[in-house]
Amino acid sequence: MCGIFACYRHPDVQKFKPQALKLGKAIRHRGPDWSGSLISNDTILVHERLSIVGVDSGAQPLVNEEGTISLAVNGEIYNHRILRKTLKTPYNFKTHSDCEVIIPLYLEHGIDTPRHLDGMFSWVLHDKANDRVIAARDPIGVTTFYLGRSSQTPGAVYFASELKCLHPVCDDIISFPPGHVYDSKTDKLTRYFDPKWLTEPSNIPTAPVNYKELRSTLETAVRKRLMAEVPYGVLLSGGLDSSLVASIAQRETLRLNELAKKRISDNGNGNGYELDGHAPGHLVGIDDSDELATVNILPQLNSFSIGLPGAPDAIAAKEVADFLGTRHHTFTFTIEDGLNALSDVIYHLESFDVTTIRASTPMFLLSRKIKAMGVKMVLSGEGSDEIFGGYLYFHNAPDKAAFHKETVRRVENLHLADCLRANKSTSAWGVEARVPFLDKQFLTTAMNIDPAEKMITKERIEKYIIRKAFDTTDEPETAPYLPDKILWRQKEQFSDGVGYGWIDALKDNAELNVTDEMMKNPKPEWGNDIPDSKEAYWYRCMFDEHFPPHCASTVMRWTPTWSNQTDPSGRAISIHQQKYDDAK
Repeated sequence: MCGIFACYRHPDVQKFKPQALKLGKAIRHRGPDWSGSLISNDTILVHERLSIVGVDSGAQPLVNEEGTISLAVNGEIYNHRILRKTLKTPYNFKTHSDCEVIIPLYLEHGIDTPRHLDGMFSWVLHDKANDRVIAARDPIGVTTFYLGRSSQTPGAVYFASELKCLHPVCDDIISFPPGHVYDSKTDKLTRYFDPKWLTEPSNIPTAPVNYKELRSTLETAVRKRLMAEVPYGVLLSGGLDSSLVASIAQRETLRLNELAKKRISDNGNGNGYELDGHAPGHLVGIDDSDELATVNILPQLNSFSIGLPGAPDAIAAKEVADFLGTRHHTFTFTIEDGLNALSDVIYHLESFDVTTIRASTPMFLLSRKIKAMGVKMVLSGEGSDEIFGGYLYFHNAPDKAAFHKETVRRVENLHLADCLRANKSTSAWGVEARVPFLDKQFLTTAMNIDPAEKMITKERIEKYIIRKAFDTTDEPETAPYLPDKILWRQKEQFSDGVGYGWIDALKDNAELNVTDEMMKNPKPEWGNDIPDSKEAYWYRCMFDEHFPPHCASTVMRWTPTWSNQTDPSGRAISIHQQKYDDAK
């Protein structure tokens, strides 16, 4: 992940430049490899770079040959090679960066540019001739992005990857909505990602599940996300979602290693990989869906897990890694390690949501270990629970219409929950997390399935259809993707699976830090947004140490539906214990 900061139409941009550079520096953890800035008219772009693709030539902001278009991007464009080949007007590319293609796309498509992109991204583009700014965020909000305004500089618009860049200069900040594009011509945000399942959640899908399509689209989604010129790995909790991603990534890595050994070059039929001239030691080729990708060849896929000693997730992750043959790294943390990191975690997350903080802390600690090993990019399993109704509270869904609407709501809010957690927990240490389950094509396939197929019954465990899609019991010619005990393992939320003592310790320490009297007298500036537990109160106080009150409006509290519980932990739902009792 990179970090971007931009201001359009600042009244004195030259005078503002030193402060803009300082604000950009606040997110240098996202992009420790290089810093760049550019002033065009009264607009300034600041970029902090994490180099993953086009390592030797992709410094930003990117500028076209005429010097009329400048661009700052955070993200990855997976179909950039295809886009380069399909441009109507020839364009002289200066770099091998996957992001540079946005400039010629803008010249051809204007505000419709983000519709053509397949990837995760937040970007700000400035058109000097028209003094126009276009800014966009990826369809689901995998990359974090904010828009701000200031009463001190009316008419100016600010953009940044994180709140900490904006709150010193903005008194009005929103989370830039995913799947939207901002155009300074109209000073409006417009939705560009508009599939029917998202814009018409009351229109319940009726398509039967196609298990082969479900499997193949997820495999393609993982394959795309192996586009990298640096060491990569997978976050492996031992749960279904991360294990499936790891399994597919391992298969693809082994397949590419075989190609590398043979040095296959097949330009004739377009089905092979050839050595990439600008990235020695890498293969570039066309995958099964005609998507070009550059892949770093490693002798073994790295997998990473973390937990308290004896944590259920760590044990399961080791079983999966042994089954797949990945080079596995199990890290442990102590409760004291986690408690000591809380303030830093909240600073990086820019959230006071209980669920997000509980799960982010071990992920934050793990990311530091991963960075220390020289790995810059990891695949992760976020999104599956939202798409398939995998959270245990979905057991209580009254009917398929309610089930579907809740999955849509969860996917729509991912940018305020799990995507925010994955992005900021890893970016805190200059690591990039990619999420195959949130691939556009996979979402099209999975969200258009009749929700009756997804509902949890006595015969069907949560996320049954994605489990069944990768069950090769009836395919003797296909090697199993996962051991059955993992493929059919009950849902365990990450903050629980790292060790049940973690959440218990958080609650205990909240009791020590928040009195009953404090609960009765919340801060006046919180308004109606009152914490409902001592743990939530404790986190809100830590958030307030880092951020002013107007930043709180960007935070969403994660709470389960169809449940009276106040604790968002999956372990607090009765079905969790019941399932474990049944298994004994």
